[in-house]
Amino acid sequence: MTARAGSGSPAKELLFSVKLKDCDVQHFRSGGKGGQNQNKRDTGTRIIHRESGAVGEARDERSQLQNKKLAFRRMTEHPKFKVWVNRQVWFRGEPPEQRVKRDMLPEKLHVEGREENQWVTIP
Repeated sequence: MTARAGSGSPAKELLFSVKLKDCDVQHFRSGGKGGQNQNKRDTGTRIIHRESGAVGEARDERSQLQNKKLAFRRMTEHPKFKVWVNRQVWFRGEPPEQRVKRDMLPEKLHVEGREENQWVTIP
């Protein structure tokens, strides 16, 4: 008797999704080596995720579509995007206003100032 993959495991739920419409897409001429195609066609692609500020850029391929896919992948590997994903997973379902209110509680803040050329905690 063999067990099927996935049997007995709970169904996965989609926490969030990132689509191209959530990003700004810019096309530009790649320049550099590669001859006339790079100088005449807008094959270079830059994708900027609006919420996180993560940027992915590609000018490796001759095709704009291939560069767009590569730029999106690079954008998802950017450290800013990874931080944004962690925050989405950690605080899922909580409105941003509540998150800010909770993070700005006086007991969570640590304030320091300079006194006689040393940093000291200000109560």
